[in-house]
Amino acid sequence: MTPTLQTQRLVLSPYVPADEEDFVALFQDPLVAQWIGDGLATETEDREMFGRIFTNVYAQNRFDIWAVREDGRYVGHAEIKPAKVVEGFELVYALSKAAWGRGLGTELAQAIVDYGFTELGLTEVHATVAPQNTASIALLKRIGFEHIRDIEEEDGSTTVLLTTVKAGTAELRPSPSAGRAPSAAE
Repeated sequence: MTPTLQTQRLVLSPYVPADEEDFVALFQDPLVAQWIGDGLATETEDREMFGRIFTNVYAQNRFDIWAVREDGRYVGHAEIKPAKVVEGFELVYALSKAAWGRGLGTELAQAIVDYGFTELGLTEVHATVAPQNTASIALLKRIGFEHIRDIEEEDGSTTVLLTTVKAGTAELRPSPSAGRAPSAAE
């Protein structure tokens, strides 16, 4: 079961049904959605994805996925999940525009990486990022991620693969290429 995590300013807790409107609003914001999966989906698709968090992810204990709150207010989404593209675990996060530029993304990403290393026993955590998302790439590099390789997607676009390694473990190594990982709650 997904645990509740706390940072200096954020609380990461399992989603509850009452979070649906906030989740949909986050994923329907074009400024946020441009960096998530395949980009902006329909509202119906986002509502279906929210439902799968309960029927697929939580019910089958597939991976950890959180609602992110600051001062009790929903500000984002986070997950750490198995991903075929890296044959390991991938960090996924999204924050509402109101949460940008205050270091919350760094705090959030670091908390999930720490959770992956300490609670899941991982030695590596990966992230896949669109090359145009320079803010996210810079954030990840600040907390120890390194660029491993570029992945050419089926549609011809490129995704940047970044990886961080737990201190005291082997050096970074390129991960084999497979298909893209499923989006949240697929």
